[in-house]
Amino acid sequence: MDEAEAMPAEAEVGPFARVRVTVNGAPHEAEVETRTLLVHFIRDVLHLTGTHIGCDTTNCGACTVLLDGKAVKSCTILAVQAEGRQVRTVEGLAEDGKLHPVQEGFVEEHGLQCGFCTPGMMMTTVALLAKNPNPSEDEIRHAIAGNLCRCTGYVNIVKAVQYAAQKSRGGGSK
Repeated sequence: MDEAEAMPAEAEVGPFARVRVTVNGAPHEAEVETRTLLVHFIRDVLHLTGTHIGCDTTNCGACTVLLDGKAVKSCTILAVQAEGRQVRTVEGLAEDGKLHPVQEGFVEEHGLQCGFCTPGMMMTTVALLAKNPNPSEDEIRHAIAGNLCRCTGYVNIVKAVQYAAQKSRGGGSK
């Protein structure tokens, strides 16, 4: 058997499915292999590269997005599982050119260094604040425990979340 016979053609790899999903308020539709992960659909099909790929094993949280308002690691969900659902990525946080309070908090409190974990941290924070608008430091640390940061030591990330919580409650900046 020669190499061409051993390796199936790209179109023969697996079954395909049409996926219809709303991402950051806009409807999208594409045909993808049924094994396509949501993170690859977001990055490779929709070209929204703010969602990062860090591990493909749910360990780092860099790929965290909101699926119907719940923070999920998009490297563990198939794109077909998002059929008919609402996805929000970091690109969908700012509105009308104005930063979301979470984005503002990360800037104001220096909650990022290299920035690799930042989109996942922000999306986790948005979900936390939707559920608990006034989290304690322990609650914040528990919520972001599934998101790894190798640069900051988390102190400024916690401050950024506290800033965003206060601002979201109408308290303005600290």
